[in-house]
This record gives sequence, C-alpha cells and structure tokens, in this order.
Amino acid sequence: MGAVQEIFKRVEKKYIVTDEQQEELVRVMAGKAAADNYGLTTICNIYYDTPDHQLIRTSMEKPVYKEKLRIRSYGVPDKDSKVFVELKKKYKGVVYKRRVDMSLIDSYEFVNFGVNPGKNPQIEKEIAYFLKYYRDIGPAMYLSYDRIAYAGTDNPDLRITFDGNITYREEETRLEKGVWGDKLLDPHTRIMEIKIPGAMPLWLSFLLDRMKIYPASFSKYGEAFKRVFSEALDPNEYLKLGGTKSKGKVNDCA
Repeated sequence: MGAVQEIFKRVEKKYIVTDEQQEELVRVMAGKAAADNYGLTTICNIYYDTPDHQLIRTSMEKPVYKEKLRIRSYGVPDKDSKVFVELKKKYKGVVYKRRVDMSLIDSYEFVNFGVNPGKNPQIEKEIAYFLKYYRDIGPAMYLSYDRIAYAGTDNPDLRITFDGNITYREEETRLEKGVWGDKLLDPHTRIMEIKIPGAMPLWLSFLLDRMKIYPASFSKYGEAFKRVFSEALDPNEYLKLGGTKSKGKVNDCA
C-alpha cells in the first residue's frame, strides 16, 4: 500500500448524466481511462456547519472563495475504522483539499472536542483554526453515495467519478449509524465529476461535446440542504439559493 495522499490541488467539473450516458462514456473511454482497483465503493460523509448553516448558505451564493469540513469513510465504519477529516477550499475555480486519516473515534474527539490526534500537525492545525473560527460548528448532514472511479491510463492524475444512490439525512449524523435516509436523485441519474490538476485532455473534451454533456452547477450537500429546509426558507431566499418555484423539486444548486 502506498502513502495516503493528504494534499490535493485540482480543478473539478461536475456533470449530471443518465446511467445510459455513463455506460456509453465508459465504453468509449476504454483504453484511455480504466476503473480503479476499488470498484464500486460506498462513500459516507458527515458535513459540519453552523446552527444557521452559514457554510452551505455562503457556498450556494457562488462566492470567489468558499470552504467546508467533513468526515469521510469508505463503507460504514466502526469506532476503530480509518476515516478522513477533510478541509476543502475552493478559490477562483480551483479546489484545495487537506485531509488527515485517523480512527472514527479519534475523528469525533478531534472535530467535536478539539482533542488533537497528532497524525499530521500541519493539517490538523489548519483544521483546528477552521473549527475555532466557526466556533459553534457541529455535525449538520449525513450524505452517502455509491461511487465508481476511473483514472487516465496515460495520465493517472485525471480522475472521472460517477456517483449514484445519493442518500441524505439530517438526524443521526454519525457515520457508524449506517446508510439510510432520503434519496436525492432518481435511480437512473448519476453525478459525474472530472478532476484534474490542469487542462482537460482534448479527447475527453471532444467526447463530452459530441455527447452533448455539459458542466452543471451541483452540490450534493447544497441540494440536500434545500430539500430539508425548503419549507423553512423564505420564498425569495429559496429562489436566490437556486431552488425552483415549486419547492418540492429543486433543479440546481451551487
């Protein structure tokens, strides 16, 4: 096993595709991108926010700079399982991510009570500063999805992921509670993300253009937030954050 990557800097583009489009993309990408060794993986997250949801509200206003904090596991963890505490920032379209791995119980002690695990002092210091700045921050939303990831055969820094079965809940915001909650999208819709440090390869750009697949503004946490709080939001604020006129159906978010 290689060392765990802790620092990321890349451009991330999101697309909304059908399962038929995913199948066609995978077929055409053969030889240029291949699935990683993990196969289909369930990724579970707890997003942290303030009581008035300052982080996600700010994010959905599409500022030049935004940030978020989450605890992530691959599969449903127990108290001793390895998870990642991730601080993700976006500035002028470039994503900067710092993450540190630790046990689930240590992650709760660190994020909820400030007990430093000492795994990576520099990254933990950045996260501790974030927690101090948003002093009343706490677990706000559980969100999971089933992901299959592809990497470029000639450029392993190119990653293409497909996420389905996106599940969210506001209650029981602990990773060990398992995968359950409301579904965000219909069963035949996927969120595709293309992640790369530099420019998109020409072959991939031409492929997306030929298939008429275009970037979409979409946030899983943002969409889930609007689904949960649509009735509580003022109608004008709801529309400002990207909701449609029919509150039960939200089509877009930042």
